[in-house]
Amino acid sequence: MLKKPDHVFDREAQWRALAQFVDRVGQRPQFGVVSGRRRQGKTYLLESLATASGGFYFGATEATEADSLRQLSTELTRYLKLPAPLRFADWREAVSYLFAEPRLRSVPIIIDEFPFLSKASPALPSILQHAIDRTAIPRKGPSLLICGSAQSIMGRLLAGQAPLRGRANLELRLRPFDHWIAARYWGISDPELAIMVHAIVGGTPAYREFVSGDAPGDRGDFDDWVTRTVLNPATPLFLEARYQLAEEVTDHRETGLYPSLLAAIATGSNTRGGIASVVGRKSNDLTHYLNVLEDTGLIMRVQDAFRSGRSIYRIAEPLITFHQAIVRTELGPLESGRAGQVWARKQPQFLAQVLGPHFEALCRSYTELAPAELFGARPSQVQSGVVTDSVHRTQIEIDVVAFDVPEPGKPPRVLALGEAKWGKVLGIRHIERLRRARELLTERGYDTRDTTLACYSGAGFEAGLSGSGERVRLIGLEDLYTPT
Repeated sequence: MLKKPDHVFDREAQWRALAQFVDRVGQRPQFGVVSGRRRQGKTYLLESLATASGGFYFGATEATEADSLRQLSTELTRYLKLPAPLRFADWREAVSYLFAEPRLRSVPIIIDEFPFLSKASPALPSILQHAIDRTAIPRKGPSLLICGSAQSIMGRLLAGQAPLRGRANLELRLRPFDHWIAARYWGISDPELAIMVHAIVGGTPAYREFVSGDAPGDRGDFDDWVTRTVLNPATPLFLEARYQLAEEVTDHRETGLYPSLLAAIATGSNTRGGIASVVGRKSNDLTHYLNVLEDTGLIMRVQDAFRSGRSIYRIAEPLITFHQAIVRTELGPLESGRAGQVWARKQPQFLAQVLGPHFEALCRSYTELAPAELFGARPSQVQSGVVTDSVHRTQIEIDVVAFDVPEPGKPPRVLALGEAKWGKVLGIRHIERLRRARELLTERGYDTRDTTLACYSGAGFEAGLSGSGERVRLIGLEDLYTPT
């Protein structure tokens, strides 16, 4: 199998999938799709693949159809070392050449930023479909990989009645690094510091380059690191969240509404009604705009674990949460060089609206990958939820809810109920809340006979908390950075 270059960090599974695709080149026609949000290293990975395999790589730019065809012909002429330059009248002619040229059947053909091409030439997916279908019977043709960052476009390429649906034998999505991999990427060994950094930049590889590799040396350097990087107008990271929104959302109806929606979610108003109240609109009027943000992958809608039909919205990119909660209303002072003052003033918001919710999300991610011995079985689904206590007229928020694989005819089995707190020492009162929630769920027909009560804390636990005679798990920062 094609060896992964040393300069490509991690991405072992992704490289293996691409290498297997390359191994089949020349044996049969192939079509693959690589997608993922911007800044995840897709281009870097595919350029490395082309170099290692000798393949043809074409990186499209935002251009007219004629200009794009001219760029493609120039790159093909150079790659094939042709004595005379190629000329393509349209995409049908260009695709026919790609599929017919014998020298291109022994190497992968990689077309990056495909959405730029399909935006200028909407018929291109159909042209590709016809070309792919013509190779199916003789089983002779190229191995074509297309790649793109525009999630709304890439997501529709293979969906529903799209021309290319059912044609791909590789669908690879590049996601941000998991938090423990991101810590290695940034060179951070302290779990507390790693989570604080991850709450801002997440696992997006490019962000390290945006700050020239500057990482906080220790916990004491964190505040200075924030002010000299993400709050520094001289770094590309400063307005990256704004640019990402502009790149992803191409809908031109009330463009000013999108930042307001994101700000509402980032600051804690994450239900449709709550968002509507903050932005001053009726709930039904926001459907289109929330759907656009969801289609682009900037937000995600998650169902409440226990209340059917109730969902909340979460922002998918930590940097956008940080920007909306911390930066958005402070652009003037920050651009005038008062980052230190802004950061000192914004510490409570960072802890409550950024770091705390992000820690809860990491705890859910950890639980999703938990080994069977931790909770008695591998979780099939991990969510958060609210349990209503009508006797005490309260609602118990459960940060981590792990379910077993559902079985027909049997009640849902709850593997774990968890409390996650970044800055609090967890004690018996937190166990009692979870215990009460378990009792209420039992009354409602859930299978809670073996439910584990889990405490996740960034600040530690009261002495003797795990010796209560029932299934209690204490999960600290070191545990979160021990890959399961």
